[in-house]
Amino acid sequence: MSDPNDVSRPLKTWSHLTKNRRRPTEYEIVSTNLLWSTDDEAPWAMGPDVPLSKWYVKYRNESPLRHADWDGFRDPDQIVYRTYNMIQDGQEAHVDALLDDHNKNEHDSGLSDEWVAQLARLYTPSRYLLHTVQMSAAYLAALAPSSTIENCFIFESGDHLRWVSRVAYRTAELAGSHPSTGFGRQERARWEDDDAWQGFRELMERALVTWDWAEQFVAVNLVARPAIDAAILRALSAVAQENGDTLLALLCRAQLIDSDRTQKWSQALVEYALQSGDHGQANRDLVRGWLDKWGALGDAAIDAYCQALVPGSDLGAEVRRAAASARASLVRESTAVG
Repeated sequence: MSDPNDVSRPLKTWSHLTKNRRRPTEYEIVSTNLLWSTDDEAPWAMGPDVPLSKWYVKYRNESPLRHADWDGFRDPDQIVYRTYNMIQDGQEAHVDALLDDHNKNEHDSGLSDEWVAQLARLYTPSRYLLHTVQMSAAYLAALAPSSTIENCFIFESGDHLRWVSRVAYRTAELAGSHPSTGFGRQERARWEDDDAWQGFRELMERALVTWDWAEQFVAVNLVARPAIDAAILRALSAVAQENGDTLLALLCRAQLIDSDRTQKWSQALVEYALQSGDHGQANRDLVRGWLDKWGALGDAAIDAYCQALVPGSDLGAEVRRAAASARASLVRESTAVG
């Protein structure tokens, strides 16, 4: 019988994957069991009293959302850096083509003054909102309890950085075609003071100082992102189409491709947490409680935004129901397999 401690017979490459009894996939090779900062007492090998170690112990290791093996989580799409770049290269080419085509057709000059004013109020300030989600994803990548979860957050952060850049690009284009509307000069003031944005600002500012990795994940990926998708990527897109702004409608549809991918792995992560043996029921109760807590802020954000988008309409209630349905289905489907 071989001695596992015999250093004369070192473990083979990818030894942690030998239980699969097959050659590991590219995803398994470059994504699994890569974190070395998971020690319960001193995550960064600098002693338990070092502030960074204490932070990781408190907000990652001691998170109330528990699982015996976070390293067992798998991204359902098995995205790696190489394939992510291939996907987004195609996406960027598509968006570039949309922008070039509509620019050649002088799309912006054909927009009504009323709709241009709405874009200045309800679209171009969205880069601040998208940046808050990007900051959250970057924080969660740093605090993730396994490398397969970390990678998902890294790609999510990249998605939002991409769209922050695209909104900024559109802001510059609109400033060129409508120089008197304030594009490029008033977005921060809109974000900080306009009633339309205060619900989303409160939601994201509170989420960003919720340091526990699991609760911030629920607040942002399971509440804030579905609210953003419903109110901006879907409702704003529909109203843009009605106002002849086909470019914005198409850009929102392109952005939804990224959102749908994030929603898919976020749901898979919840399912994985709810399947956690002895922790499953506690995790289920915890996630439901967090959804109730943060859902109220998400609904308020939707109401404020939709009231500004279509004043006096039932749009807010419709969008709120859509976001609530997305949250409920996430927990309901997870519970069914838990």
